[in-house]
Parts: sequence; structure tokens; C-alpha cells
Amino acid sequence: MTVVVGYRAGEVGLSGLHLAVRAARTLGTSLVVATVVPKPWPTPSLARVDAEYEQWADNLGAESAGEAAGFLRDIAGGIDVGYLHRAHRSVSGGLIEVVDEVGGEVLVLGSLPSGGRGHVVIGTTANWLLHASRVPVAISPRGYRAHAGRLTRITCAFAATPDAVEVVRRCSDTAQRFGLPLRVVTFAVRGKTMYPPEVGLAVEDEILEAWASQARDIMATLRVDGVVGEDVALQVVTGHDWHDALDKVDWQDGEILALGTRPRDEIRRVFLGSRGAKIIRESPVPVLVLPG
Repeated sequence: MTVVVGYRAGEVGLSGLHLAVRAARTLGTSLVVATVVPKPWPTPSLARVDAEYEQWADNLGAESAGEAAGFLRDIAGGIDVGYLHRAHRSVSGGLIEVVDEVGGEVLVLGSLPSGGRGHVVIGTTANWLLHASRVPVAISPRGYRAHAGRLTRITCAFAATPDAVEVVRRCSDTAQRFGLPLRVVTFAVRGKTMYPPEVGLAVEDEILEAWASQARDIMATLRVDGVVGEDVALQVVTGHDWHDALDKVDWQDGEILALGTRPRDEIRRVFLGSRGAKIIRESPVPVLVLPG
């Protein structure tokens, strides 16, 4: 088993490499830096054109490997790091091929350069992989740095509904595999104002608190039913919106936020709902999406 990280020179920042090092160090395994270059559609062409393209792809792969090696030299001490590149019709498809080939246990991606520092920004490649990868996909926030350390804790985002208990089980199994403590958090968000001004915001506060109280009762059953142990912290965090709620959580250095998905159909293997997408977008720490 190994950790696979997608990297292409000049395309994505260093945050993914930093997260991949932390994941590999925590799992006690190796790291593979994979560069996927676009593969042209088969069209009649001169052999010289094909040779030039192959040379360009080889140069891009070598440039990406050299650039990544330069950054990893100071933070990946003691980790066996390999480099490879593939030509594929899509970056996402190429990364999945690499994961299958090397026995990847986790696929790591960096956020796109756009967006504010400290936020997770996903593009079309990451979005496709979140719905198709057979292994967990970890995405780092923009500007994330590791400082040669390990991951320290997994926080599981729990929807506080009966059908979401399986997600907590998967988070618990993942925490054990990583050798990390587990925390379970439910986010209660007010959302858009539902009542006219003359009613007052107190009514909305009461509704939000009632929902939070119900969520606490549901979370308590996780211990009663043996889904989590007594050492697992259970928290309900309320906020005016998703950014406010995630900002109130006491995140620690090296923490990763895990979300579960559920099976959907054979074409799209998993389904990540709008709630999960909002949590990912506002997360100040790396996210780990577990396939259904």
C-alpha cells in the first residue's frame, strides 16, 4: 500500500504534497507522486508529430518530478518517494489508473490556486474523483503546510440522522487504520432567514437550539450502540452559516475532517450531497472523503 498524490508542474500549489507527506508518515508507508499529461485523440498524423508530443509529455513528467523532489527534500525525510507519469484522456482517469497500479490506499490532491488562503477549492478533476474513486480522497486547503509532522486527529462530520451512522463507522475504521483519535461533530446551521422581521430572530434561535438538542440525543446513541467508544468526543456546533459553524470548531494542527458518501449507482459510485459540498468548501483543514 502507498499514498498517491497528483502533482503537475506549474498547475497546482504545494499544499497537496505537504498533506501527502503527513498521510504517508502517519500510515508508515511510501509516497508516489503522479503526473498525468493529456493524451491526444487518435488522428492521422505524421510520425514526427507523435514523437514531438511524446517528448513533450516526457519532459513535463520529468519537470514535475524534479520540481516535486525539490520541495519534498526538506519535509519527506525517511519516506520512500517514487515518481511516475501517465498519458491519459483525463487527469482523473489517469490518477485512478495509477492508484490501481501501485496499490494506493489514499489519493491526495491539492486545492486549486484560486480562492482564499485556507479554503478547500476543488476543480473538475477533484469533483469527478470524489464521485468515482474507490479509495479515500484527501484534499488540502490552499496554502496548507505540514512541517514534516504527522496527522493528529480525525474529525468525522455526522449528519445526526439514522442513515448517517454508517458514515461514523467508516470514520472510526479509518481512524484506527491511521492510528489517530476520533472526534464526531455535527454542524447545526441557521441558514437563510425564514421568518419576517416582526417575528424576531429569537424564534429562529429557538428552532436552531431545538435541532441541536435533538442532534445531541442522536449522537449520544452512538456510544450506547457501541458505534464509538467512550474516548471519542461528541460535539454539536451551531452557526449562522457554514463558514461560521466551521470557524467555531477548535481545530488542531494536523487535523483532518472526514466526510462519508453513500452509493448512488454504477455510473457515479458515490453521492456527495449539498451539505457535504458546503462543508468541504468552508473547511479550514484538509478533508478526507470516504467512498460509500
